[in-house]
Amino acid sequence: MRYVRFIFEGKKHLGAREGDKIRILGDASLESLLAQGADLETHASGKTGGQLVSEQDVTFLPVLERPTKIFCIGLNYADHTKESKYEQPTYPTIFPRYHTSLVGHGQPIVRPKVSDSLDYEGEMAVVLKKGGRHIAKADALDCVGGYALFNDGSVREYQFLTPQWTVGKNFDATGGFGPELVTPSEVPPGGRGLQLETRLNGKVVQSANTETMIFDVPTLISVISDAISLEPGDVIVTGTPSGIGWAREPKLLMHAGDVCEVSLTGFAPLRNPIVDEGAQGQG
Repeated sequence: MRYVRFIFEGKKHLGAREGDKIRILGDASLESLLAQGADLETHASGKTGGQLVSEQDVTFLPVLERPTKIFCIGLNYADHTKESKYEQPTYPTIFPRYHTSLVGHGQPIVRPKVSDSLDYEGEMAVVLKKGGRHIAKADALDCVGGYALFNDGSVREYQFLTPQWTVGKNFDATGGFGPELVTPSEVPPGGRGLQLETRLNGKVVQSANTETMIFDVPTLISVISDAISLEPGDVIVTGTPSGIGWAREPKLLMHAGDVCEVSLTGFAPLRNPIVDEGAQGQG
C-alpha cells in the first residue's frame, strides 16, 4: 500500500495510490492512524467510495504532518564518512529534525537568506507503527509501518558552527519528505538492497545501495530504543552516501532555480525545486 498526503480543492487529505490516480481516504493524518494502531497494510483496502483524483491536481504535503520524533543518522555510509573526513563511528551518530523543517514532494526547499551553503542529502526514511524500550534487533522490523524518501537539506555553514549539527539541519523548509509512504509488504525487509540516488538538475550526484549502510534498520531501532522510548509516528532518517556538494572541489551547492530529486528502487521519486527565502512562490 502507498499512502500520500496532499491538498485538494483547498483541503488536506490522506490518500492511497491506485495506479496513476489517488483515492481520497479522508482527512486523518498518518500519525493519528498509527497512534490508533491502524494496520496500514489493510487500512485502505476496500475503501472504494472516496473520490479518485489526478496527481497533477494535488499539492503534496510531507507524508507525516507532525512526526512525534525525527531521528536523523549521520555517517551511516563509509564512503560518506571518508569524504567528510571523520573517523567511522562505532555507535550511530544521531541528531534531531523538527516538523517545521519539512516540505512535501514538489514543494520548494528554501535556501535561507543568511547562508549560501545549502547542500543535498538523499536518504531513506523509516516510519514506525509501534515502539517501546529495549527493542531486540530480532523484533525491530515488527515496529516498521512504512518507508519514504527524504532529502536532508543541510545548511553547512551553520551545521559546522558547533560540534552539534542541529541548527544546520533544521532551517525551515529544508527537508523534503515524501512523496509516498510505502508499507513493508512492498519493500525488502529493512529496505535492504535498494539503489538510492540523488540528482541535481538531472545529473546523478549520489548513488549507493542501502545494503552498504553501516547500521541497518533493525540495529538503529534497537540502539535508539535502549535510550529513548520509541512511539508510533516516529521517523528514522537512515543516512546519506557520498557525493555531497560540500565535499566536492569546487563545492556543488543548491541555488534558486535548481531541482533536486531523490530516488529509491520501487519508489516514486521525491522532487523539490530550490528557491531563495522570501522569493515569490516560496512554500
